[in-house]
Amino acid sequence: MMQKVILALGLLLGSQVAMAEQDPYQEGVHYFKIAQAAGETTSDTVEVTEVFSYACTHCNTFEPFMQSWKKNKPDYVKLDRLPVGFGRRTWELLAQGYITAEMMGIAEKSHVPMMDAIWKSGKKFRSVEELADFYTRFGVKKDSFIANFKSFAADSQMRKAQRDVKLFGITGTPTMVVDRKYRINTSKAVPSFEAMLDVVNFLVKQEHARQSKD
Repeated sequence: MMQKVILALGLLLGSQVAMAEQDPYQEGVHYFKIAQAAGETTSDTVEVTEVFSYACTHCNTFEPFMQSWKKNKPDYVKLDRLPVGFGRRTWELLAQGYITAEMMGIAEKSHVPMMDAIWKSGKKFRSVEELADFYTRFGVKKDSFIANFKSFAADSQMRKAQRDVKLFGITGTPTMVVDRKYRINTSKAVPSFEAMLDVVNFLVKQEHARQSKD
């Protein structure tokens, strides 16, 4: 009888240990593998991409969480932003505006002010000229911004960005992508922005650990 009790306790303990060792987040529930994910690389950098639009109210709400996360991210994490258009004129205008700002080296210092201009000050941007007026605050000339906005390079970057949107399977914003392999967004299983970033952190550590073994 005592042997049966000991055996039962051992099985119970083993089950609990196995459960504890399971990953806290599961593929297909908390995050999704990108169908055409990039192959394994030997890079020691983990790329994290924020998919966003300035016209998205949820992205505006998410931004303070991203700013906090950015300050505390590991040094081996490279943060990128991917602006989406979804075929909407205003969204596409703002997306190419971000790409142009990135090309001109002012994306970082203009990013939060652009969010604030739209969502705190109620600014509406209807043309590249209006965008250029805004971005002149950050040390670029209006004519130069417009020329870059209309350039082949900006158009190519915009097309690449929208190809990535399709590749990643993006259907809403904000969405996070880790190493061009995993897509994370809020859902019933990931009910908050804090939870979404927790999943991002988990995948970042997982990818870094894999790189360290290579």
